[in-house]
Amino acid sequence: MRVIVTGGGTGGHIYPALAIAKGLQSRFNNTEILYIGTNRGLEADIVPKANFPFKAITVAGFQRKLSPANLKVLWQAMQGYQEARAIIKEFKPDVVIGTGGYVCGPVVLAAARRGIPTLIHEQNALPGITNRILSRFVDQVTATFEDSLKYFPKKARVTVTGLPVRPEITQADRSTALQSLNLQQGPLTLLVFGGSRGARRINQAMIEVIREYANDPDIQILHATGQVGYQEFLDQVTRNGMNLDNYVNITIKPYLYNMHEALAAADLVVSRAGAATLAELTVLGLPSILIPYPYAAENHQEHNARALADRGAAILIRDAELTGVKLVQQLKELLDDKKRLQNMSVASKNLGRPEALNDIINCVERILPRRK
Repeated sequence: MRVIVTGGGTGGHIYPALAIAKGLQSRFNNTEILYIGTNRGLEADIVPKANFPFKAITVAGFQRKLSPANLKVLWQAMQGYQEARAIIKEFKPDVVIGTGGYVCGPVVLAAARRGIPTLIHEQNALPGITNRILSRFVDQVTATFEDSLKYFPKKARVTVTGLPVRPEITQADRSTALQSLNLQQGPLTLLVFGGSRGARRINQAMIEVIREYANDPDIQILHATGQVGYQEFLDQVTRNGMNLDNYVNITIKPYLYNMHEALAAADLVVSRAGAATLAELTVLGLPSILIPYPYAAENHQEHNARALADRGAAILIRDAELTGVKLVQQLKELLDDKKRLQNMSVASKNLGRPEALNDIINCVERILPRRK
């Protein structure tokens, strides 16, 4: 089988595409993958390192306001469409799969217009513009969140599958993880992170959390500040009259390279609300306090967070409303109410979809016979 996979711009689009590509190779013998992206997106670096053939087309994203620059973008989109058509004609794929980002538009549309089976996957509770448009043309839409269904046209064929998570997320052992991270077995483990670059607002709020829970025997805190904010955070701690060397239950890291172990060790998480993060939290049944990144496209992280909060799996605090006092208050309420924490864990687990990749591959398999 020959498959074209496309998705780009951010890791949130690229990593699901790679997971699907690997899943197809596991399910079907002799599957040949070609990844189409742009030279300007992260995919140009990530995909070749994942050992998949990569081709780039010319395309750019529209400005979200009236701008003369959109005339150039429109021209590039037309050029990208022609380039995608040429690649598709030469490669002759059996199916084309898109995972979002503006590069998907010309590639998936060119395939659909040639009668090639097409599938798109939407990661967020609020679908991106590209996927909302493509849903009118493709054979199958797969979605992470049930909340996204209302944004697709009624005629679209949408299946809620969830978002694939890395195998190591579900395979990590808690006891081994605690030992690896130099954490204790007894106390509740609070894991705090703001993404690979960190989150300044979360870091600022954590000053008050550390002051409140320093050397508390019932809780241990593992906080990843992000590489950029690490020194700034340490300086803030010092300016606030605290010495981390004296706090046996506080661990501060610039970055967690072993996130699968950190999640395995966690009992409660404070984080942003990216789709991949929430997929990992729910597949593990972890309760969370979510502070959505306010500058994400169309504020989609808040929609993601609400999908969990509305079902009792998480607590949502808007970035603009986050303070150290508020975060401490919320933590106190949860830590004093073990039953609520347990109910949140159950709700989170109920939202998890450990078979997401398998379900997406099943959807791909269902549209393949249409070519015959």
